[in-house]
Amino acid sequence: MVRLMNEEDIRRALLRLSHQVLEKGVEVADLIIVGIQRRGVPLAKRMSKIIEEFKGKKPGTGILDITLYRDDLTQIAYQPIVRSTDIPFSIDNKRVVLIDDVLYTGRTVRAAIDVLIDFGRPQKIELAVLVDRGHRELPIRADYVGKNVPTSSEERVEVKVREIDGRDEVLLLKKSEVDI
Repeated sequence: MVRLMNEEDIRRALLRLSHQVLEKGVEVADLIIVGIQRRGVPLAKRMSKIIEEFKGKKPGTGILDITLYRDDLTQIAYQPIVRSTDIPFSIDNKRVVLIDDVLYTGRTVRAAIDVLIDFGRPQKIELAVLVDRGHRELPIRADYVGKNVPTSSEERVEVKVREIDGRDEVLLLKKSEVDI
């Protein structure tokens, strides 16, 4: 096991990602930050708070569950756990920034885009990830990346966030360490 990021590294990455989003010149009123369940949600809330502290206005913040849109739904569980989706405002003509913890094959992001389109027609959809580990199976790339981590298929990137796991860190694990 290798620790890739600690609490301070994650804080700095989210601060940088938030400022990169704002550098594109969008008005906060036209910006929506949407976290992909599970660990993308607290990351999205933190980004929204950073933007609010910097701009004095909080962007719309939503929660997206992609479970029923997954292309491997029948392979993951007999009865998959469906979590909440909460986008209590229109996304029409808004700039939506999806945030997730790890970008790997791109399949989660594809599903998230499908869900978003069911909610309306955003002006633009962008992607922010804490960690990009490569190995894409779909032509998807992140617009904003906290840390690029070249990995092998024998490794796993595990993100821990204090809101869910009680601590902030990013770990690189070998397959043999995953189910310990």
